[in-house]
Amino acid sequence: MPQPVQYRGMALLIPDNDSEFKEYFQHARQHRLMMRACTACGLMRYPPTQACPWCTDLGWKWQEVSGRGTIHSYEIVMHSIQPGFKDWTPYPVVLVELDEQRGRPTPDESLRIIANLVKSDGSAEDEKNVAIGKRVRVTFHDLADHIALPQFELTDETPEGRVWQLPG
Repeated sequence: MPQPVQYRGMALLIPDNDSEFKEYFQHARQHRLMMRACTACGLMRYPPTQACPWCTDLGWKWQEVSGRGTIHSYEIVMHSIQPGFKDWTPYPVVLVELDEQRGRPTPDESLRIIANLVKSDGSAEDEKNVAIGKRVRVTFHDLADHIALPQFELTDETPEGRVWQLPG
């Protein structure tokens, strides 16, 4: 049984039989954002499930992506359920549409990943800076020799499409 890894005072444990996420986080520890790509239709998916959600084929291979994308949606967490995040509130959680598969297989479905939005020092990004349409890039928070958490940080790139922020 693998040893739990500590993150913000919480034990993270990825069981040995959870091959999808075990490999995903091992790739992340190498600072590589990898997605499962269907060998039949070529579309990538997150989370890294066994069957393709679009064509249901069981064949897949790991494919590296750039980690660059656009904030598709976000939430500002005001009340932390996990004690380890209490000192972080309010903090942003973003749904990022990755560049590699934007608008495919349909404009309403694409390759999207959810993560914390952080500053370059690893702290939570300020609420006032978060908006749909802003550009981001992946960054990795190394937790142990076999695991890292992919997170995102804002870039200086020009926002894409409609830019929208929660009022307030």
